[in-house]
Amino acid sequence: SSSLYEEEGKKNLFLRLEQLNQYPDFNNYLIFVLTKLKSEDEPTRSLSGLILKNNVKAHYQNFPNGVSDFIKSECLQNIGDSSPLIRATVGILITTIASKGELQNWPELLPKLCLLLDSEDYNTCEGAFGALQKICEDSAEILDSDMLDRPLNIMIPKFLQFFKHSSPKIRSHAIACVNQFIISRTQALMLHIDPFIENLFALATDDEPEVRKNVCRALVMLLEVRLDRLLPHMHNIIEYMLQRTQDHDENVALEACEFWLTLAEQPVCKEVLCGHLSQLTPVLVNGMKYSEIDIILLKGDIEEDEAIPDNEQDIRPRFHRSRTVAQQHEGDGIEDEEDEDDELDDDDTISDWNLRKCSAAALDVLANVFREDLLMHILPLLKELLFHPEWVVKESGILVLGAIAEGCMQGMIPYLPELIPHLIQCLSDKKALVRSITCWTLSRYAHWVVSQPPDVYLKPLMTELLKRILDSNKRVQEAACSAFATLEEEACTELVPYLAFILDTLVFAFSKYQHKNLLILYDAIGTLADSVGHHLNKPEYIQMLMPPLIQKWNQLKDEDKDLFPLLECLSSVATALQSGFLPYCEPVYQRCVNLVQKTLAQSMSQPEQYEAPDKDFMIVALDLLSGLAEGLGGTIEQLVARSNILTLMYQCMQDKMPEVRQSSFALLGDLTKACFQHVKPCIADFMPILGTNLNPELISVCNNATWAIGEVSIQMGPEMQPYIAMVLHQLVEIINRPNTPKTLLENTAITIGRLGYVCPQEVAPMLQQFIRPWCTCLRNIRDNEEKDSAFRGICTMISVNPGGVVQDFIFFCDAVASWVNPKDDLRDMFYKILHGFKNQVGDDNWRRFADQFPMPLKERLATFYGV
Repeated sequence: SSSLYEEEGKKNLFLRLEQLNQYPDFNNYLIFVLTKLKSEDEPTRSLSGLILKNNVKAHYQNFPNGVSDFIKSECLQNIGDSSPLIRATVGILITTIASKGELQNWPELLPKLCLLLDSEDYNTCEGAFGALQKICEDSAEILDSDMLDRPLNIMIPKFLQFFKHSSPKIRSHAIACVNQFIISRTQALMLHIDPFIENLFALATDDEPEVRKNVCRALVMLLEVRLDRLLPHMHNIIEYMLQRTQDHDENVALEACEFWLTLAEQPVCKEVLCGHLSQLTPVLVNGMKYSEIDIILLKGDIEEDEAIPDNEQDIRPRFHRSRTVAQQHEGDGIEDEEDEDDELDDDDTISDWNLRKCSAAALDVLANVFREDLLMHILPLLKELLFHPEWVVKESGILVLGAIAEGCMQGMIPYLPELIPHLIQCLSDKKALVRSITCWTLSRYAHWVVSQPPDVYLKPLMTELLKRILDSNKRVQEAACSAFATLEEEACTELVPYLAFILDTLVFAFSKYQHKNLLILYDAIGTLADSVGHHLNKPEYIQMLMPPLIQKWNQLKDEDKDLFPLLECLSSVATALQSGFLPYCEPVYQRCVNLVQKTLAQSMSQPEQYEAPDKDFMIVALDLLSGLAEGLGGTIEQLVARSNILTLMYQCMQDKMPEVRQSSFALLGDLTKACFQHVKPCIADFMPILGTNLNPELISVCNNATWAIGEVSIQMGPEMQPYIAMVLHQLVEIINRPNTPKTLLENTAITIGRLGYVCPQEVAPMLQQFIRPWCTCLRNIRDNEEKDSAFRGICTMISVNPGGVVQDFIFFCDAVASWVNPKDDLRDMFYKILHGFKNQVGDDNWRRFADQFPMPLKERLATFYGV
């Protein structure tokens, strides 16, 4: 193929250049071609300069002194070349030399460039400004440090003078230079903040789009760092940004639209924007229509493309989210990590960020700020859009409806009984782009759909979504698969009656999908397994689902990145099927162990300078092994016995990469639960490593290590004693640390409780140092095995060291009351401690103490424990 020859050609050229680099004069020759050889055409001269730039990047420290001095002086003499291309090339070359630490060794550079700004000759001024802009972009930190004697004190006032220059190109350079120093709150700029803002206002209606764009960008950044200075002018700024968000130049409009996104994050947003909502809402809504160019780029006129293979470049790299162990809470399934899935990624192949997406994102965040107050401005617009005969307008209305779903949900509820059926109808619109956005919008209302009687909305929605999963348009397939995954998460076991129907569709999609959508299909199947759990474990379902998955599994090579989503999917399926997964277990287990072994071997054998092996394979494999251990429990024992997984795990637990350690600790915990007899001989080696990983800076690593210690202690019993000192102090420190995430606090509390359960004499003396945060964070989690063993631990420790709990006894009472139905013997323990305390202090003191209790707590303790 031609690309091969091109590669060969490049290689040869590269080798020739490498050989030429042996000649000290080669770089002199390159600078000569760039700046002096006017007989050559400009592209050739520019190329010569770019080759020189690459040499500077690679070998600058080896240039002989004479050569580097000659290159520097030539650059400064030719920064004003009459050709824009040559000026830009010289500018790039100057910046590259400057960024090689040469700003310090080239003291005349900045003063000279600043001097050239005053040149009468336009080319010289523009060339110098171009170079300065690149230096400001590349070296902002050094410019604002003591290393260079603070040149910005001179440069920034100088740049400000050029805001009023007659040439638009130069005005634009000047703002771009100053803009580099806003976010870092550079002192030199903060001293001139008022003249800077005045100058920006003066350029607000500049004829040059590039200037308007830079003005908008500056105001957006100032909103973050110097809101105090903008507030007095806020009314006018908002009016101005409203104009600019409708600028006929899309780049200007996009920069201006960022303003609303940034403003929404500021506490003053509500106060300063409420009076402008009626003007802003239609502007944002209008920006949400596809532009004509969008539709061309999206091939929006091609309705059927399911048979066209994907362009491999379009497939984004996937990131595996490593396993984190979390507790269940009252009234929910598992704690939701923030939903990343339902962001507006409906047209991810266009230049990613555009006015449509920015407007939709702004409407989304503003809906969260203003709630119903925004809705009153949107509803009249929505009526018109949703039923519009032109598909582009109707499509934007459906996007609006999805964008406000989160913020305006309460206010939308009265309209949903009429809107959801309309949207379900739109799922069969003749335009693919309408069908795909409708999938997304419906997924944003999935929570409400699931809260209604299933026959009314859930069943029709599911039926239509499943048809869309088999759409003949790839973008619709993708949107439908993602929406269906969201619906699965919301509906959970409500889907059980329809399982056969759902699996039919998903399995059929296997034979139909091109590469990119297959990866999303894996996710939909994994989410289904997570959502319905053991209900999937029926022979007829397994017969439908497993053969296509295993067929893919056998097709993929060990180096194939598609293994990631497939392994994740199998992990969920194994956990759901439990014993039903047994027939497939051995080959899957073996391959995971091999993937870990292979990756470890590669990273051992390769010296540092080479590309490190892709450790994601190892991480995903460890996570699938965890899934197998969790799903198959004790039946995994023979597989563990016949493999070297524990040796491999010992290496993974010491890997440099945090995610590898995180996943290996999760696996350690799961294997401890499944077949401790194989883990036990290694505990003396594992425990010190667990102790050193209790560093709350790396939250997930720390979390999984903490959880694993708790699981190990339950299995070890009193034999845990020698290891308590390795971990207890860190755990007590973490539970008392401010701003620690809830999941980590809960796991820390459970592990402290479990350590106290097996070794009360060692842990009880510390009781006073953790009892209060311990009680506060465990009162919110559901009754379960982990909570049970942790509370047994606390009760045992209280009986060893009753003094440790006296000052915080009210917190203990509250935590006890959080149990819905503790096992009988645990309830007895609570009873004894409560009555023991009451008898100890006497009735009067107890009454005074109990008077501080909130009413519900008083009632629960009286009802359940008679105190």
